[in-house]
Formats: sequence, structure tokens, C-alpha cells
Amino acid sequence: MSRLLAVLRHRLMWPAAVLVLLIAVNVVVTPTFLSVELRDGNLYGSLIDILRQAAPLALIGIGMTLVIATGGIDLSVGSVAAISGAVACLWISKLDNQDSVGGVLVAIALAMVLSVACGLWNGVLVSVVGIQPIIATLILMVAGRGVAQLITEGQIITIASDPYKVIGSGYASLIPFSVLMAAIAVAIAVVLTRLTALGLMIESIGGNPTASRLSGILAGRFTIIVYAATGLCAGIAGLIYTSSVNSADGSGVGNLIELDAILAVVIGGTALTGGRFSLAGTVLGAVIIETIDTSIVALGVPSNANLLFKAVVVVALFLAQSPEFRSRLAIRRRPGPPASKEPAQPDAKVEVPA
Repeated sequence: MSRLLAVLRHRLMWPAAVLVLLIAVNVVVTPTFLSVELRDGNLYGSLIDILRQAAPLALIGIGMTLVIATGGIDLSVGSVAAISGAVACLWISKLDNQDSVGGVLVAIALAMVLSVACGLWNGVLVSVVGIQPIIATLILMVAGRGVAQLITEGQIITIASDPYKVIGSGYASLIPFSVLMAAIAVAIAVVLTRLTALGLMIESIGGNPTASRLSGILAGRFTIIVYAATGLCAGIAGLIYTSSVNSADGSGVGNLIELDAILAVVIGGTALTGGRFSLAGTVLGAVIIETIDTSIVALGVPSNANLLFKAVVVVALFLAQSPEFRSRLAIRRRPGPPASKEPAQPDAKVEVPA
């Protein structure tokens, strides 16, 4: 019984239950939803498509989790993804041979350097200049989108590069390459935050900044590192988005992805106030969000109502996760004490001696 209660109280129990429910709904609507087939040496199916679509969101969610764990937030991840994809596609479009592996690697390196630079910019504004994270990253959110459109000159850059397309549409050992990249990034993040002191320091910075500073933790340095890592993750996601369609759109790539990333982090059990975090929960949250999008299509929800449907599901999930809401619901369901049928006795008189 105690083990069952421990499972029910686990932070990932309710997100996992909602994911199972969504999958069950899709199976009822589409009986072949769980089928995975092998074609041309690669895996195909609805589950594979969900994992492929969740890969860039999970990547951005990893960085967002670490930033939120320090007590901050990053609203610029969508713009950084747009900048990364625009730079890579622009460089490849100028190559004489767009299938040149060396040229594609140079484009990827430039995109990653610029993405890390954007993250460092956010980190410096937050930790050195002292600007609030939501304002500091909002600056790059707006300015970065403009930079991406300047790079593309307001046009969609279309390329024809098979090596670059592998990032978003290729396979590696039966698994989509983007899913493999996201899995490697999650594994690296878990090793660095759970097998070293880095995770404890991040949690201490977000949980109690004053105590962490007095204990000798260089909060500013770690904050800059976390924002740089978030920029790197967003840059990789930008490569996935643009390579899957072999084109870059400065205004469309990563649009509003920061909101989905924050949702994935919160669904996974990480508090927006900072402190303890869950990388596994964030990945689960990303998969849930993409499964919701798939469920919307399967259920035939009109396109103009899909955001409302998504919001309803997310709110229901948050309420299910809330211990306070569940306790209040249990109190209302609990029957009150039965009314006594005996008449009330008058109060006994107590005589006080003179």
C-alpha cells in the first residue's frame, strides 16, 4: 500500500497518466495508431512522428528547465532558433556545391557559435548588468526575430542540401536522427546535473540565491553558463526545424516555441519559482504536447479551435497535478458526520459557593 501511495504521489505520475489517456484516445479513433513498421531500413508510424516532432521542443525544454531552475526564464529561444536556421541556410545557399559535407559542417558550426553568443548575451544581461530575466530575454526575443529577418532579407531561403536535410529528416540506426540528437542532449544534461555538483548548485541558486552566494557559489558564472547552454539547445532545434524543410523563414521558425517549452517544463513538475527541476519530466511534457497536437487532428477538432482544446487539456493536467486541488475535491466528496437524533441537553448550572 505504501508503495502505491508513493507512486501516486510521484511528480511524473499524473503527466504519465495523461499521456496514456491521450494514447488510448488516439487508439480508439485510429486503431493503427500504435503500429510501427520497418520500411527501407527505417521505422515509421504515428509514435515515431510524435517523437520526431517532440525532439526540437525537448531540446529547447532542456535549456529552459535549467534556466527556470535558477529562478530565471528565457523568452528568446524561438528567436535564437530562427537565427541559427537562417545563418546555416544562408551559408549553404552560397556554396557552389550544397551537398558538400564540409560546407554544411561549417554552416552548422557558425550557427552554433552564434546561438551560444546569444545565450551569453542573455546571461550577461541577467547576471552582470542585473536586468530581470523576463526583460533581458524579451529584448533578444524581439531583436533576435528582427536579426533573423535581416539575415534572410525578409524572404524564405530555400536550399537543396542532402547532408543538411539529414539533421531533421534523416535516420541513424532505424531511429530518426533528430530524436537521437535530443536523446544524446538529454543524456549529457542528466550526467552533468545529476552525477556532478552542477545540478545541486543550480538548484541552490534558484532555491535560495542569498544562501548560495554566502556559501561561496559563483551564482553569476553559473547563470551565464546556463543561458549559454539554453542558446545552444535552441540553436540545435533551429537546425532541426529548417533542415526538415530545407528552408529558413526568419519570421516563422520557432514562432511561439518558447510558450510550449515553458508548458513542457511546468507539466514535468519544475516550479517556475526555481529550485528543484526534472529533466525527465520536461521530456515527458514535450511528448505530451505533441501528442495533444496529434490528438487534435485525429479527433477532427477545427483548426480555429485547436489552441482552445490544447489549453483545456493542459489546465486539466495542471489541476490533476495540484495536491491542493485534489485535497479540496476529496473534502467535498467526503460525507459529513451523521446528525445526532438525541435532543440537545441544557447546560448544567454550576453553583459557586459564597
